[in-house]
Amino acid sequence: MKLKHAAIIALAVAPAFALAQGLGVSPSSSVRYATDAYPGFDDEAHILPPEKKEPGLFSWWSGPKMDNPKDQLDWARECAGNGSWRKAKKAYDALVAEWPASPEAPVAQEELADLYFSKYNYWSDAFAEYRYLLDFYSGECDYDKIAERMYETAKLMREEGKKILFFRIANSTEVRRAFEAVVRRAPGAVFASDAMVQVAELREEEGELDKAVEVYENIRNLFPGEEVSKKALMREAEVRMKILRKHSYNRPRAIDTSAFLRLALASNPGYREKAELERWLEEAVSVLEEDAYRAAKFYDSKTRTRESAINAYEKFLIEYPASKYVGDVRDRLSALKEGKGK
Repeated sequence: MKLKHAAIIALAVAPAFALAQGLGVSPSSSVRYATDAYPGFDDEAHILPPEKKEPGLFSWWSGPKMDNPKDQLDWARECAGNGSWRKAKKAYDALVAEWPASPEAPVAQEELADLYFSKYNYWSDAFAEYRYLLDFYSGECDYDKIAERMYETAKLMREEGKKILFFRIANSTEVRRAFEAVVRRAPGAVFASDAMVQVAELREEEGELDKAVEVYENIRNLFPGEEVSKKALMREAEVRMKILRKHSYNRPRAIDTSAFLRLALASNPGYREKAELERWLEEAVSVLEEDAYRAAKFYDSKTRTRESAINAYEKFLIEYPASKYVGDVRDRLSALKEGKGK
């Protein structure tokens, strides 16, 4: 499926930087734009954009070796073919910086990115160069191919990061933002949903659970009825439960989690998923039950009236008729009505 792309949108934070606006038809047949909001993503406008390549101060060293872009491209290719990777990189960069509007510039930029990808296996550098290509030369390259290569590179960045002990500290944010950049530049691609899943999982690894929930929820909204949406539903439920366990004293959150789990159960999940959701719902309701019981006990004190305690216990029985505290509450309610214990 071809990704259509329209006008270049200049970012206010850097007038020299342009973002290719990707238009595409998502699996749910809803059109998405690169400028659409993506809850749970970092705001790209506040992230330092790549600097436009320009001739350096020491042009005698970093500038092009040849007098025109065609010969410079030939020179860069010769260096790459001879295995002189550093010279090739320098030659490609010099061409893009010196003759950015030439037909050879996007070709050189792509070959530089390919050099990092195929020869160096420097995934972060390769991703940055592919992104530069889409951001500055979206109309002069094979947009579909480069967007997919960015996605492949982001996955390799994540796999590489898993092997590094300090991944969560040093690399997680960079990799997550790489996947976010892929989604924004190719919102209608077949791999966009998986890229969003990667973002959500990385948010979890970073401990940003509320952000992960936002991304999973957005996946469900963008791809209704798709298999990825069903998986996102379960992942969102699990993350919501993790948050609830960390903040069990938060009654509004417990109410919200319970409501979400009921909604998830109403979506007719599979047998295993249903059993898991029911278990989580029981746990979430128990949190509310404990809170309600403590509230009722609060009214059953010397500083409160008998009527307020009776009302609190009666309300508890209505809301939680199957509670483990029902027996105790009924006994205490009977005692209060008989005028005992106050």
